[in-house]
Amino acid sequence: MAKTTGLPLAEARRRSAPRGALNQVNALIYLVLIVVGIISVIPFIWMLLTSIKDYGDVMSLRFWPWPPLGNSTPRFDNFAEAIRLIGVDRDTGLPMFFRHVLNTLLVTGIVVASSVATSVLAAYAFAQLQFPAKDVLFILVLATFMIPEELVLVPRAVMMNKNYLNWYNTIPAMVAPFLADAFGIFLIRQFFLQVPRELYDAARIDGAGHLRYLAMIMVPLAKPAIVTLALLEFIWTWNEFRWIQLVTASSNMRTVSVGLVGFLQTDGGSQTQLAMAVAVMVVLPIIILYLFTQRYFTEGITTTGLKG
Repeated sequence: MAKTTGLPLAEARRRSAPRGALNQVNALIYLVLIVVGIISVIPFIWMLLTSIKDYGDVMSLRFWPWPPLGNSTPRFDNFAEAIRLIGVDRDTGLPMFFRHVLNTLLVTGIVVASSVATSVLAAYAFAQLQFPAKDVLFILVLATFMIPEELVLVPRAVMMNKNYLNWYNTIPAMVAPFLADAFGIFLIRQFFLQVPRELYDAARIDGAGHLRYLAMIMVPLAKPAIVTLALLEFIWTWNEFRWIQLVTASSNMRTVSVGLVGFLQTDGGSQTQLAMAVAVMVVLPIIILYLFTQRYFTEGITTTGLKG
């Protein structure tokens, strides 16, 4: 009788041992992720706290800007002072920082809308349609990842010159290289490949064409991937610096990233608290957008690429 009762108990212990080890591994992974997350957010906290310090606290290298760990009260007027130092747009009379924000919103909106639209259409063609040399064309699209951006930077800039497109210092020059994105095509295609072919056959029986099927079936199903792409394009375009600086000459045509660097090269560079105030205003829209779209972003990353 003891043997019959002992065997199930021993078996249960043997089976529970791997589960306990797995729980320990998961706990260790979570601990490492928490530590890495805290380390990664420290620079942003430092930037935020520095933006509301006075010059004395910045020079004293105090981490906190107010008592009991500092000497002064928060200086929220640093933001207004930074905007004043950036200057005024002579055409509109508005602060130049607001002109930079408007330019950035315009450029980012055009790029996000265009890249999402072209990626969805191209991804649908590569995932659902049959046409000659489809695989070869898709490989060529992926091959563009291998081309260093520095290699095409100068030819692109030359094309914007007056001897070619004559787009220098204009909005078309700022958005032209980013209207289509090979990464977006790949991302959306991988999601479209997971949609069962039977849905397309049923839609065709109901009389739906390709565009109707794409708009009514595929796009709603691929919403997480599309939102992920839109968010990534927004971040990349909002932070774009090198190309915007290369194809613009006047300050009123530039974006917030270029304006921030210009501010650091003038009076703002000597006043760290004002530079950090501008940096906070530049990065804040990205953080707010991510907070509203993080659910779709996480779902789009985890569910894309399961089938190739």
